Amino acid sequence: MKTYKDYEAINLSINGETRKVIIKHSDTLLRVLREKLGLTGGKPGCENGDCGACTILLDGKPVKSCMMLAIEAIDKNITTIEGLSNTEIQKAFVEYGGFQCGYCTSGFLLNAYALLETHPDADDDTIKEWLQSNLCRCTGYEGISKAIKTAQKKKAGI
Repeated sequence: MKTYKDYEAINLSINGETRKVIIKHSDTLLRVLREKLGLTGGKPGCENGDCGACTILLDGKPVKSCMMLAIEAIDKNITTIEGLSNTEIQKAFVEYGGFQCGYCTSGFLLNAYALLETHPDADDDTIKEWLQSNLCRCTGYEGISKAIKTAQKKKAGI
């Protein structure tokens, strides 16, 4: 039987809000977000860091939450897809059909958002390089690329 010493109460900063959660030290950030905090936008895909369906932003940088322990996120700012509402990239994904089944979409959106925040003038090669960290089995990436370029233009006021 597990004892209380096997668990720890921690505070996580998620989408601008402090959330207290009780975790085991072995809990991944993905599992804590989904199963303990109800933030189910990030998806368990491969659960070994290859597909990117679980991508979140950690201090503004894309991170695969299946590869990170929740305890490592203490004192970091976490952004999930639930915290990315009404952004240009979301609107562009809808406009250009940057999704089909939607399973990988949250990971792509967070990665694309970070790309545009980090490289607002990203060229085609940079966009292609950033998209390589996420996999989609449904689309040909054309809608995703168009969505990123459209959001990029709108953010630049073009």
